[in-house]
Amino acid sequence: MGDRTPEEARERGLPRSPLLPRLLEAVLSVGSDLELRATLQQIIDTATALTAARYGALGVLDPGRGTIRELYVCGMTEEEQAAVGDFPDGHSGLLGALTEAAEPLRSDDMTTDPRAAGLPPGHPPMRSFLGAPIRVHHEVFGNIYLAEKHTGHFTETDAGLLKVLAAQAGIAIGNARLYESARRRERWIEGAAAVTTTLLTGENLSDALTTVAERARILSDAAAGVILQPTGDGGMEIVAADTREDPAGLVGTAIAPGSPVLEQLLGGEAVFIEDSATDPRMTTPVRSRFGPSMMLPLQSGGRLIGTLALPRRRGAHPYGDVDRLLAAQFASQAALALVLADAQQDRERLAVYEDRDRIARDLHDLVVQRLFATEMMLESTRRRAGAGETTELLGRAIDELDSTIQEVRTAIFALQQPPADAPATFRGQVLRETGGAAAVLGFQPSVRFAGAVDALVPEPVGKRLLAALRGALAAAHRRAGVSAIEVVVDATATLPDGRDAVRLTVADDGREPDGSRTPPVVWQAPL
Repeated sequence: MGDRTPEEARERGLPRSPLLPRLLEAVLSVGSDLELRATLQQIIDTATALTAARYGALGVLDPGRGTIRELYVCGMTEEEQAAVGDFPDGHSGLLGALTEAAEPLRSDDMTTDPRAAGLPPGHPPMRSFLGAPIRVHHEVFGNIYLAEKHTGHFTETDAGLLKVLAAQAGIAIGNARLYESARRRERWIEGAAAVTTTLLTGENLSDALTTVAERARILSDAAAGVILQPTGDGGMEIVAADTREDPAGLVGTAIAPGSPVLEQLLGGEAVFIEDSATDPRMTTPVRSRFGPSMMLPLQSGGRLIGTLALPRRRGAHPYGDVDRLLAAQFASQAALALVLADAQQDRERLAVYEDRDRIARDLHDLVVQRLFATEMMLESTRRRAGAGETTELLGRAIDELDSTIQEVRTAIFALQQPPADAPATFRGQVLRETGGAAAVLGFQPSVRFAGAVDALVPEPVGKRLLAALRGALAAAHRRAGVSAIEVVVDATATLPDGRDAVRLTVADDGREPDGSRTPPVVWQAPL
């Protein structure tokens, strides 16, 4: 092939030789950055400079709608951009014609061109126009718009420059997309691994749910990360939330039964919403605070654990296909991690139960029996020794051993109760003791309170009363035939000297060896 003449180059729409070095430099620079936003801005800056245009813009199209989703501008100040207002729709006028065009479009005077739709109020005046579509793998990614060439009208050479640059831009954008997709996948994988590691370190359920919500919010660039769980009436309630701003009103918000969104979630389907504030499927009062959103079921083994919701702020970009896929994969792994963490906590609790049961058996089989045998030997010795100081000492030793046996038996009874978080109130502590005793007794003791026990009973008195209650319940457990126990805590009692007191009464239906009813245990202390 011989060298083309300038005329042949012009006919083929190729740039003349003096511009080739600049074009080559521009092509190389466009492909030098793998960060997509930087690449896009570099493309429009390069195109504007190469064609000597005053204004340049690169519009990124929304794949689903064909409207302009992002706009990268060259030659306009921030004040001028603000005066223009919203993005052009991308459908009408010369901009719309570009999407279907196979070649760059030129116009010497936009004010008289029948294809033009006019400029919006506040837009700088423009006459000459040159535009070209950017295609990525045969898909129109966006368009390059150039206006107001400094030397007059755009030429065929300018169109050839723009065509070459747009083709190279498509390659650069494709590479940048692949790189960005790989980085996003890497971040989601790292996030899912970090959540799994954190959950398996022993966090309680509330903290675990918040951890999932927080990490998902950061990875998805959402305004909030929210966890919902099914309620007893068939609805769903927000139980954990992490937000960039004020989370007020989120936790506790419920989705009523029968909601279309809820039916999809309970069926294990993900829900994707373009605008939470206007979508009729959304019924919660907090929906007005958010825009695009996705709601992903947290399920494992066919069981729905909850829902992960990731709403973005009003006006934010909707989630793309890659975002949805990565978030759904994260939700699946997070659900599995929650199940594993819950199973691990169950195993740890079971280990505690087994250890406590072993200690209780050892105390009963070894310590109590030996103490009881020692008490019997001392009692026999005391009877043979007769009156005197020795008898008195032996009697005191026997009493101490008997008291020790009772304390050990009380400790055994407490060990046999399931461990749980200590209630904050005195009333709750009494109910915890009787509730734990039910697992050992085989029935639930009845409990009655008189007076404002939480306000009147001080902590030291409460501790002694709880110790007395444990001892009374343990004693009742040892007696045969006990099928009912009544516990009364009276904070309105008085002592013989008139002082206010709290009185504990524990009565059961057991019988003494002579057939009489077992007397109730009564314990009282001044307030």
